[in-house]
Amino acid sequence: QVQLVESGGGLVQAGGSLRLSCAASTRFFSWYAMGWFRQAPGKERDVVAAISWSGGITYYADSVKGRFTISRDNAKNTVYLQMNSLKPEDTAVYYCGADRTNYDLPVKSSNEYDYWGQGTQVTVSS
Repeated sequence: QVQLVESGGGLVQAGGSLRLSCAASTRFFSWYAMGWFRQAPGKERDVVAAISWSGGITYYADSVKGRFTISRDNAKNTVYLQMNSLKPEDTAVYYCGADRTNYDLPVKSSNEYDYWGQGTQVTVSS
């Protein structure tokens, strides 16, 4: 069982920045592809960004390309999401997920993920 704990959410004005962190309770963190997803009220959980085991390959949703950066530190069992130029439409609960996958590729589908964190609220005011 892998526990994921997100932190770093909060209230920010449009144009501002936040950095989310997700710490994993496993010494095998480097075996897991990691992803950040978000869910707004009444909507589905959608991928924001994903990163492969090694961190060498990343994926971004079109809506966040050029504004968000996903990264990971396998020595610290942590994945990050740097969010810049935030917009009101970025408001959502942000979740990190871990997928034990056989390939060093980012995983885009929430159905593939094995473990989820509890989520952290990000609110962007206009």
